[in-house]
Amino acid sequence: MVTSFTVKSVATFIGKEKRLGRFRDLVSLSSMENQTKNKIYFHYNHTDSCNSARWTARESYQFMYERPWQDVLHFFSNVVNARLTLSTMFGTDNSPQTCIDVVDDDYKTSEVCDEKEERCGRWERVTFKIILSYSGYAFDGWQKQPGLNTVQEIVEKSLGRFVDDKKARLLKEKSKPLEGCAVVAGRTDKGVSAIRQVCSFYTWRKDVKPCDIEGEINSAAPGKLRVVSVSEVSRVFHPNFSAKWRRYLYIFPLNDQENEKQCCENEKEVESFSFARNCNEPSNKCVESSSSENVENLIIGNNKEFEAPNKPTCFSVCRVNQLLRHLEGKLLSYKMFARDTKASRNIGPPTECFMYHARAAEARIPCSVHEEGRKVMCVELVANRFLRKMVRVLVATSIREAAAGAEEDALLKLMEATCRRATAPPAPPDGLCLVDVGYTDFNPKNCLIP
Repeated sequence: MVTSFTVKSVATFIGKEKRLGRFRDLVSLSSMENQTKNKIYFHYNHTDSCNSARWTARESYQFMYERPWQDVLHFFSNVVNARLTLSTMFGTDNSPQTCIDVVDDDYKTSEVCDEKEERCGRWERVTFKIILSYSGYAFDGWQKQPGLNTVQEIVEKSLGRFVDDKKARLLKEKSKPLEGCAVVAGRTDKGVSAIRQVCSFYTWRKDVKPCDIEGEINSAAPGKLRVVSVSEVSRVFHPNFSAKWRRYLYIFPLNDQENEKQCCENEKEVESFSFARNCNEPSNKCVESSSSENVENLIIGNNKEFEAPNKPTCFSVCRVNQLLRHLEGKLLSYKMFARDTKASRNIGPPTECFMYHARAAEARIPCSVHEEGRKVMCVELVANRFLRKMVRVLVATSIREAAAGAEEDALLKLMEATCRRATAPPAPPDGLCLVDVGYTDFNPKNCLIP
């Protein structure tokens, strides 16, 4: 009797504790919901005269996504599969890829030849440089993640056939799949394409040939992933750390009603509209009830206080080019244009980037609807490094500032802001493409947009 009474008492006590714990969780959840409802976010107030003509985050988001992105995806797919080239957009035969191939071949040939007699011990491994081209719509980004179809996962599974016996044995003992290790020059997000993405793979096997690696990867995802080239390089080669610059291209489709004449008229309307409207006590701070690190990614809701009638509905490509050119040749902190990273941090990699080339130009891509092709705006950015979502935010913010009629140094002024809501939400990933990665000094002559 004593034993049964003790067990029963313990069971009753545990049951009460569980119910009490659930009650505490409900109270805590209800309190968090109330705090979320009571938290009010305001649109960022700019101090310039075109503040009232500038799109809100929601308006900018809608302007970016209501576009015929399917034509851009189809064009990138043709480029990835070598049916078209980027120079097709501008109607010329000048392509930066030819000169880059020659430079890289000279570099890797001299390095490998110097090592032939020095290899011994653990340095006998063979390193391969793999240049890949893939369509962003078909993958969930580069980085391998559980349950997602990523480029890294497909590449490393293909490389598993070429790992040495020692590594294969270690993977088997740890019950891990037979995969190689691919180091990449830069991880691309979901939906972002690449034409000359660079990665490396090393093995101690001496019977592995570049053509074997190329054939294995090409058979993994035909039509979506293609190997541009595979070559043996120096053992000290690192796709990321050895790189001196990266080139990104963003293709933004233009609607039929958007032409230069309308944009010029729109700029005049914005100028008169923004100067005639007086803003009440503009500030350069972002007002909110409480601070949160994830707030920067939220889309600001509509607020009547900051809404203005007759906002601009188009922009000038020439104006975007003028805004971007102010970034060239400068080492600047792009933390206000980054996303998913802390705006200010005392430790970790810096947020400074050196922009070699930043231009925008109008072009056309093949389109089944238009005989002359779809009119697009191309933005070419070349820098020593890029922060997460930096290109997409730069493009979206440049378009927003151009439509609002901001001054030419508007992007430079935004870098001094205290809140990332001063910049626009990221543009869609469908238009972004990693063109190539350079391992020699940047040559301004090798650009799509001169």
